[in-house]
Amino acid sequence: MNTMKVDLSQKNRIQIFPGEQFVATGDIILSTLLGSCVAACLYDPVNLVVGMNHFLLANYRYPRKMSLIAAEAGRYGVHAMELLINEMLNKGAKRRHLKAKAFGGGNILNVTNNSSKFCCVGNINARFIQEFLDNERIPLVASDLGGELGRVIHFFSSDFKVHVRKVQKNITSDVICKERNFWKKSIKENQAKPAEIVLWD
Repeated sequence: MNTMKVDLSQKNRIQIFPGEQFVATGDIILSTLLGSCVAACLYDPVNLVVGMNHFLLANYRYPRKMSLIAAEAGRYGVHAMELLINEMLNKGAKRRHLKAKAFGGGNILNVTNNSSKFCCVGNINARFIQEFLDNERIPLVASDLGGELGRVIHFFSSDFKVHVRKVQKNITSDVICKERNFWKKSIKENQAKPAEIVLWD
């Protein structure tokens, strides 16, 4: 992780938005703006495959003690991580070589009223990504999680470094609005889906 200024003008750069992911094998920069959301930066240093996602756990209820992976809230994160890992494997990565860096999960609302349930999302996302990577035995070699500010991150495929810049409060408020809308939309879409039916032979 590095906080120094970087030149982004001479590189192929892809911007990742909430709910998105991107996997690449060439020389590229993957960038995103994070508030409560988390971005997992995965890479295979042997086969030179990199990937990044941008997700949050969209649910009205979050378990305090039980595993997030096993909980209803955790399935959003599990799905996001599985999509990213599977796409990387399709691009030539090997699961045993995967390493991770994780960022985001900021507590950026600074409120005491928990009526919307959104204000705890940052903590939950940070907790989830650490639990998921530990469960999958993917080493977390660097992280910058929590805090009260948003982050802009740039993930370089050339050396797997991630450059982090904390954003000012006026920018963070815009991030809060966008992430809250994404969170509510994700919950609404999930509630509209018919229940899955499992058939047993």
